[in-house]
Amino acid sequence: MGAESLPVGPNSKSASAPAVLGLQVSALIDHVARVDSSLLDRIPGERGGSQLVCLQELNHILREVNAHTLPSPQSLSPITIRTMAGGSVANTIRGLAAGFRLSTGIIGACGDDDQGRLFIHSMSSSGVDLSRLRTKKGHTAQCACLVDADGNRTMRPCLSSAVKLQANEFRREDFKGAKWLVVRYAHQNLEQIKSAIKIAKQEDVSISLDLASFEMVRNHQSELVELLETGNIDLCFANEDEARELIRGDENCDPEVALDFLSCHCKWAVVTLASKGCIARNGKEVVRVGAIGQKNAVDATGAGDLFASGFIYGLVKGLPLEDCCQVGACSGGSVIRALGGEVLPENWQWMYKQLKSKGLLVAENI
Repeated sequence: MGAESLPVGPNSKSASAPAVLGLQVSALIDHVARVDSSLLDRIPGERGGSQLVCLQELNHILREVNAHTLPSPQSLSPITIRTMAGGSVANTIRGLAAGFRLSTGIIGACGDDDQGRLFIHSMSSSGVDLSRLRTKKGHTAQCACLVDADGNRTMRPCLSSAVKLQANEFRREDFKGAKWLVVRYAHQNLEQIKSAIKIAKQEDVSISLDLASFEMVRNHQSELVELLETGNIDLCFANEDEARELIRGDENCDPEVALDFLSCHCKWAVVTLASKGCIARNGKEVVRVGAIGQKNAVDATGAGDLFASGFIYGLVKGLPLEDCCQVGACSGGSVIRALGGEVLPENWQWMYKQLKSKGLLVAENI
């Protein structure tokens, strides 16, 4: 299958390597909608998680959404599905480029279909370097993001028949000069993940790993632990549910147990706790930081991804651990104010005000 690399984004710095690269083996389009709970009761899988579905199931879910759409908090009438470039890594990378003006790039593949063109437009217009994104003949992956009345999201991705980057397609020059590689754990892409990490480490690139979903951790815990035990993961993000599955604890298990486990293998470890904020550890230093913006939450989609944007920005800028968490809390709080994992311009402005009020951002940074 042929592949073609794309030009850099209009706002990216092509003269030098991006500071942060994202590995998204398959580009993904999100279809986001607020739905009533009766729909969530009738689709496969548990609420709040992420479970793969086939194309027929995805199309059925999207048809059903039209009959179960809820009004948005800002409107009395139901809104249509919001469609945008998605995926955890894309959300993080786009956030770093659009909100923090950090140079970023995507390593991966997208199809030559309408969804692929939408992904390219969305990421490029945010300033993401797409020179490492290959276009291939075929379909682009899609995901139904279903948000309930409380703002909690349930994800149903469809990756069947979607184009993807293969492990033998990585080039050492893709990683040269970058500081960080952002990775989302996915058992179905484990060969590509391992290959990318191996090459990145040869170029002295630090690795950030997100644990993806509690289902992914539950079903593939041994392979995940094996990856952590290589010592190649420098930073690991887990939410509370993923942390619980990682250590096979009960529902009342203290997330600090998972934080300690992750810290045995990673230089930085973070467990996000939704409305309770986060806990993070670097060596012997442990900090707790509260959440920001929860009272105006519309949709939790992308909250962890945008938290990662802020945290990684803090690391790139050399901020202390607590400040990295504070920046992450502000950026995570910015995305939950509207549907989907892409922050609206007015919500970036909200984030800048929060950061400046905490003395975390000065004019020359943004």
